Amino acid sequence: MTGKFASVSAQTLLILTILLTAKGFGQAPVTGESPATPAPEAQQPATQQPATQQPSAAQSPDSQEPAEEQSSSRRKKPRNYKNWNYNVGLGANVDSGTTKTFVRGGGYDGTVGVARNASKYFGLRGDFIFADLPLRQSSLSLAQAGSGTSYLFAFTVDPIINIPVTKLWGGYLLFGPGFYHRSGTLNSDTAVPGSSCNAFFEWWGACPNVSIPLSGSFVNSSQNQFGYNFGGGVTRKVPSGVEIYAEFRLMHGSANGTTTDVRPITIGVRW
Repeated sequence: MTGKFASVSAQTLLILTILLTAKGFGQAPVTGESPATPAPEAQQPATQQPATQQPSAAQSPDSQEPAEEQSSSRRKKPRNYKNWNYNVGLGANVDSGTTKTFVRGGGYDGTVGVARNASKYFGLRGDFIFADLPLRQSSLSLAQAGSGTSYLFAFTVDPIINIPVTKLWGGYLLFGPGFYHRSGTLNSDTAVPGSSCNAFFEWWGACPNVSIPLSGSFVNSSQNQFGYNFGGGVTRKVPSGVEIYAEFRLMHGSANGTTTDVRPITIGVRW
């Protein structure tokens, strides 16, 4: 009886051992086999990387310059004046002072000039001016001449102040130094050398002393004088962009006790 029980127990123990061993082999991975591939969801990172930041408008590929340079260029205002202005005009002159005593008014004048502008309001203008100085009949009588010519060459350099009033109308003021060269010739003169000088010959510049020189030509006048000038003008723009101007100026020169005073009135164009 005891032997049967022992035999059954041994058989039972052997069966349990085989079952447990088979279960263990079933749970362990077989050598040489790769582990099962994880599901696609397991391959994704826990957190996604943020999308690449798009370039801003100021840093877009189409932009060739940094935003800072673009903003500085936008701040630059367009120049509302010309660096250079040119003018040309014609007119007549009105004499004054001692010149008026020997020269009649109404002689013609012409001018050409150029201005270099520092801004819309200020510049420097240079002008070359020619003025005809027709002698009065009383002057020819004092000179004992049948006819004569007299004229003035002037060169002026003036600071100019431009005064815009409207889009069409404007004005300007100018003043500064001037160089004046006055010349002339007497025709058919019968004055006797060595005779006393009168007021005309003194103004003419032919009397360094108290009498007409015995030698040399006193019928020709050539004097260089320094002085000043000042004046102003009014401008009007026309559709082509050219400006029409009307100008009045007073010019005064002196040397060796003689003077020259003219007041040219000029109408012209500048561009």
